[in-house]
Amino acid sequence: MATTTEKLRIDKYLWAIRIFKTRTQAAAACDGGKVKLHGTSVKASRAVAVGDKYDIRAESRKWTIEVTGLLDHRLQYAEAIKYYVDITSEEDLQLNQRVAASFHTGKRPSKIGRPTKLDRRDLDDFMRNED
Repeated sequence: MATTTEKLRIDKYLWAIRIFKTRTQAAAACDGGKVKLHGTSVKASRAVAVGDKYDIRAESRKWTIEVTGLLDHRLQYAEAIKYYVDITSEEDLQLNQRVAASFHTGKRPSKIGRPTKLDRRDLDDFMRNED
């Protein structure tokens, strides 16, 4: 665990507390203006301090967190959540739920697109009987 005298980068901290899956994603979010301290975008190299409050916007979610401890390496989720307090507003929590419900999973909706094997066999039978 990092001590309070060490400098800890915000991208490393966000990765360690499991807000982002990779440190690269955390750095990209910082560079893209998606991580803010007091309404101002922060760079990935900014030092984290206990008591800082960050607004974080990810692809499918929005958080507001307060730093309660410094963590410089990844731990289990149950341990990592002890290093911050989620102070996300009720309005943003409801937005997160709506977005999660409609978030695209990459799967194709049922009965749309390519025919199934059964559909293809039925089409083949139909085409053979017509000739």
